[in-house]
Amino acid sequence: MDLISKYNVAHKLEKRSLLIAINCIAALSIFFFGYDQGMMGGVNGAENYYHTTMKFGHPDAEGSPVIDDTLLQGGIVSIYYVGTLVGCLVGGWFGDKYGRIKTIALGAAWAVFGACLQTSAMNHTWMIFARLINGWGTGILNAIVPVWATETAEHKSRGQFVAIEFTLNIFGVVVAYWLEYGCSFYKGGNGSFIWRFPIAFQIIPLLFLFGIVWIFPESPRWLVKVGREEEGRYILGRLRGETGEDLGRAEAEFQDIRNIAELERKTATSTSYWSMFTGRGSGKLHTARRVQLVIWLQIMQEWIGIAGVTIYAPTIFRTAGIVESDVQWISGLNTITYMLSTLICVFTLDRIGRRWTLYWGSVVQGISMALAGGLTTAGENQPIGSAAAKAYSSGAVAMIFLFTATFGATWLTVPWLYPAEIFPLEVRAKGNAWGVVGWSVGNGWLTLLCPVMFKALKENTYYVFAAANVITIPMVWALYPESNQRTLEEMNLVFAADSIWVWDAEKNFKILKEQNPELVQAAQRGQSVLDPETGLPVRKDTARNMSLDVNALNSRHHDDIVDEKQTFKHG
Repeated sequence: MDLISKYNVAHKLEKRSLLIAINCIAALSIFFFGYDQGMMGGVNGAENYYHTTMKFGHPDAEGSPVIDDTLLQGGIVSIYYVGTLVGCLVGGWFGDKYGRIKTIALGAAWAVFGACLQTSAMNHTWMIFARLINGWGTGILNAIVPVWATETAEHKSRGQFVAIEFTLNIFGVVVAYWLEYGCSFYKGGNGSFIWRFPIAFQIIPLLFLFGIVWIFPESPRWLVKVGREEEGRYILGRLRGETGEDLGRAEAEFQDIRNIAELERKTATSTSYWSMFTGRGSGKLHTARRVQLVIWLQIMQEWIGIAGVTIYAPTIFRTAGIVESDVQWISGLNTITYMLSTLICVFTLDRIGRRWTLYWGSVVQGISMALAGGLTTAGENQPIGSAAAKAYSSGAVAMIFLFTATFGATWLTVPWLYPAEIFPLEVRAKGNAWGVVGWSVGNGWLTLLCPVMFKALKENTYYVFAAANVITIPMVWALYPESNQRTLEEMNLVFAADSIWVWDAEKNFKILKEQNPELVQAAQRGQSVLDPETGLPVRKDTARNMSLDVNALNSRHHDDIVDEKQTFKHG
C-alpha cells in the first residue's frame, strides 16, 4: 500500500497485535486525562500553592488548609472544564475534517503548551488562564481518542478495549496522588516544587504521544467517509485479517461502512454543531436525540459523586473524621482500589451490556453515598476521639471506597464509550465532542460548587450524590438503547425510530434490520460476502434503495408487488 507511509505500524502488525498497539496509544492519552484530573487534589493541599502563590487559603495550627475563598479555589479547578468544552468542539470539527491522527497530535501539542504555563504560574490569574489553555488540549484529545479506538475495534470486543484504556485513566489518577504524596515530604513540605513538579510531569507522556501517533493507522471509517476507500480497505484488512477463517470479514465490514456512508449523506442535509443540537436537517438519523442523551449521561456521571471524590478526596476524608496525617495516604489508597476495580469492567462490559452495567453501578453507588452521609453524621454526634466516633468515621471511609470501586467498574467507562458508538459516521467526532461538552458542563459545574457544598452542607452533600444515582436508573431504562454487540453502522437503525423510548427503538430496529440487510453484513455470522465458487471476497456496488424509514420501505415493497402483478397480467 504505497498511499500509506512505509513507517506505519499497520505494515508490520495485524489483527489483535495491531489493535493492542492502537489501544496502547489511546490509553496513553487517557492516562494523561486521568493524571490531569487527579493532580489538582494534591496541588490544592500544598501550602505554597493555596497560601503563598494563589492566596485563597491559609494553614491552621495543625497545618490543615483553611480555605478563605472557596469560589476562587473552585474557579481555578473548574475553569479547566471551560477549556475542555471549547477544545472538544474544536477537536470534533477538526477530527471529522482532517482525520483522527492529526487531531490527536494537535491535542497533545496544545496540552503541552498549557502544562508549561501551569507549571510556571506565579499568581491565580496566571493559573486560571493556564488551566483554560490546558483544558483546551484535553478537550481535543477527549473528543477524538474514544472515536479512533471504537472505529478500529471489533464490535464484539469494543467495550473491552475501551475499558482497558480507562484502567490506564485511573492509573493516571493513582500516579498523580502518589507522586504528590512523595513530593509533600520534599524539604519538609515547603516550597513550590511540591506542586510545580507534579504539574510538569504530565508533559512527558504528552510529548511521547505527539511523537509516536504519526506512525499509527488512520481510522478506516474516516478514510472511507472522505473517499480514500483503498486506504480504508487496506487498514480494515490489517485489523481483521485476510486469511483462513478471517477471509471476508474485512470486506463485509467495508461494504457496511460504504453503504452507511452513502445512506447518511442522503438522509442528513446539514452536519453543523447547531444542526446536530436542534435536529434540523438530520431526518431519520435523529442526531438531536443522540446529542441530548450523551450530554446528560456525562453530566450525571459527574453528579453521582465521582467529580467530588476525585478532586476533593482529602476534603471528603477530613469531613469523615480522618486526621490530617492520614488523609493523603488514604486518598492514595482509594485511587489504587479505584484502578483495580476498572478491571471488572474489562471482563463484564461486553457480556452484560452498557445498560446493565449502569444499573448495578447506580444501585451500589446510591446506597454507599447515603450510608457515607449517615455514618459521618453519626460519628460527629459522638465524643471526639471516642471508639464510637472512630468506628463511624471508618465506616464512612469504607463507603467512599465502595463507591469509588463501583464507579470504576461501571460508570467510569460507559459514558465515554457510548457517545463514540452511537453517532453517524458523518459526524462521529462531532457527536463524541457533544459528550465531552456534557462532561465539561457537569464537571465544571460540580467542581465549582463542591467547595461551597461541603462548606454549607458538610456530610449532607453525600445525600445529593445519592439522589443523583437514584435518578439515573429510570433515565437509562427508558431512554438509552443498548449498543453492546452491535456494529457502529447498526446504531443508525437503532435510532431511526421517531419515538424517544427504548422499547419503540428496539421494535423499529428489528424491522429495519430485516429490510436493510446491506447495512448489517458484518454483524451477521455466516454472511462473509464470499463468492460461492472461488471462495474469495466479492466487492459489490453500493447498495441501493436503503432507508431508515420503515413506512417508506413498506410502501416501496408494496409498489414492487403491484409492479410484479401488472407485469404478470400483461404477460
